[in-house]
Amino acid sequence: MALIVALPIGTPPQTQQMVLDTGSQLSWIQCHKKKAPRRPPPTTSFDPSLSSSFSVLPCNHPLCKPRIPDFTLPTSCDQNRLCHYSYFYADGTYAEGNLVREKFTFSSSQSTPPLILGCALDQDPSEQAEGILGMNLGRLSFPSQAKITRFSYCVPLRRSYAKITPTGAFYLGRNPYSRTFQYVNLLTFPRSERMPNLDPLAFTVGMVGIRIGEKKLNISASVFRPSAGGAGQTMIDSGTEFTFLVDEAYSKIGRLIGNMVLEFDKGVQIAVDKERHLADVGGGVHCLGIGRSQMLGVPSNIIGNFHQQNLWVEFDLANRRVGFGRADCSRSV
Repeated sequence: MALIVALPIGTPPQTQQMVLDTGSQLSWIQCHKKKAPRRPPPTTSFDPSLSSSFSVLPCNHPLCKPRIPDFTLPTSCDQNRLCHYSYFYADGTYAEGNLVREKFTFSSSQSTPPLILGCALDQDPSEQAEGILGMNLGRLSFPSQAKITRFSYCVPLRRSYAKITPTGAFYLGRNPYSRTFQYVNLLTFPRSERMPNLDPLAFTVGMVGIRIGEKKLNISASVFRPSAGGAGQTMIDSGTEFTFLVDEAYSKIGRLIGNMVLEFDKGVQIAVDKERHLADVGGGVHCLGIGRSQMLGVPSNIIGNFHQQNLWVEFDLANRRVGFGRADCSRSV
């Protein structure tokens, strides 16, 4: 299940449904191809012709022709002399389009400055979302560009029998419940220590083990930490649905017959009730919500949103830490 947030973009604002993704950098929206304006704005794409604050990035923009190539966001000059981007995600999906500048307009008196976004013309949007809200530590992520130092979300409990999509919560700024949160520090990696298998822009935390019921699994804490080559980092990712573990950890999971606890530095824990081990994938089929990270082609441990249900997750960028707090997310708005 993707975490969808509705945000007002442009002047006047057009509401866009975007996937909240702490695992990626660039935010992008699905743009309407036709040049002729139409009203009301389309429900499945953003119409640039209706916004007075929209502009495109030309080829000579420093971001399009950086002195040092930015491999996290490949750019090039297209046939119209506009800055073209291409972006691969861990699950193999691909997005491309032109880089543009546009505001997020929350009210007549509150808006962001023009931010660099992707304007995708060829992506087929999902039934629910029209873009991605990139929230990682990259310089082009939404928090970095908008100067947001804290944000948090609460993932509602999935109910396979529910006829309506459950609603959670999303905060930009301080969370009113944060005094009850447990915090774990983010692991940082200087540029001089960058490793080939490491994602330096991810929210990497110090995981130390997994417990099933009262039994702690025989997994070395080093399995959850980056090796000399960067493999093994543990990241909190709202954009990935399930949790993925490297083989050394996945092979020890076995049958989950009790509550599962993910253990982190400073005694911080994420507790998962045994009733939430299995995911309903349709057709009466239920699968374990944990997979091998090898399936994604990344040698990392990823805590997906399936194991963040009924949990406040706060990203405190100023203090470089992540907070967790138990909640009934359907009642946290």
